[in-house]
Amino acid sequence: MKYRLLGRTGVWVSEISLGTMTFGGATHPVWGSLGALGREDVDRVVGTALDAGINFIDTADFYSDGESEELLGQSLRQRRQDVVLATKLYSPTGAGPNHNGLSRLHVMRALENSLQRLRTDHIDLYQIHQFDHLTPIEETLSALDDAVRQGKVRYIGCANLAAWQISQALGISAQHNQAGFVSAQVYYSLLGRDIERELVPMAEAQGVGLTVWSPLAGGFLSGKVTRDGVTDAGSRHAAGYEFPPIDRERGYVELDVVR
Repeated sequence: MKYRLLGRTGVWVSEISLGTMTFGGATHPVWGSLGALGREDVDRVVGTALDAGINFIDTADFYSDGESEELLGQSLRQRRQDVVLATKLYSPTGAGPNHNGLSRLHVMRALENSLQRLRTDHIDLYQIHQFDHLTPIEETLSALDDAVRQGKVRYIGCANLAAWQISQALGISAQHNQAGFVSAQVYYSLLGRDIERELVPMAEAQGVGLTVWSPLAGGFLSGKVTRDGVTDAGSRHAAGYEFPPIDRERGYVELDVVR
């Protein structure tokens, strides 16, 4: 396994990371079509990944309504110290109006819940999953900085943000001597290369590490999908669930997660 530094930190992470969106959700109408891995399968996947040298595992409180974090926390058990553990917040985790977004209220609540589900006293990389257009970014960054100063979070990052949004956040963090984003999680594959226009140059200039989600375009590039159709009856494409969305005529992904 090869390792790279995470942004301008001194932390080494494996070039290949383990995503956990397929963990849990067997009875859920949406998450059930993405994998719905149970406890035994999760233990096998996590164990195989760690034994292969993968030390970077990413999840989110939103995945399978929190079950992904729970299963991952159970599976790591005595191997927690072998892992750079990342999770994300933003999406709804409950029915109430304050169970989503990036307000200080939700950041603190979501962090405590993730710590409990993951069975750990700290998260190595805590990431905002989207940009919150309702909450001032200053409020979010201040709450995340408090979490770092409390020792509950080691580093903070972001996912699915535009280059200008990340640059703005970095400037605000620097102005107030707060912890800043060390990484950005982005969609990048042979079918989706949009980040090369602005995000990659920004990341290089600012020293922000880039972590990639869905490098196989949701399995579209895995070999299970051909010009004649889906070759694996058990795949998510056979079930009619395609994420990221694929434009089959033009051969690339149309993704609108940044506004």
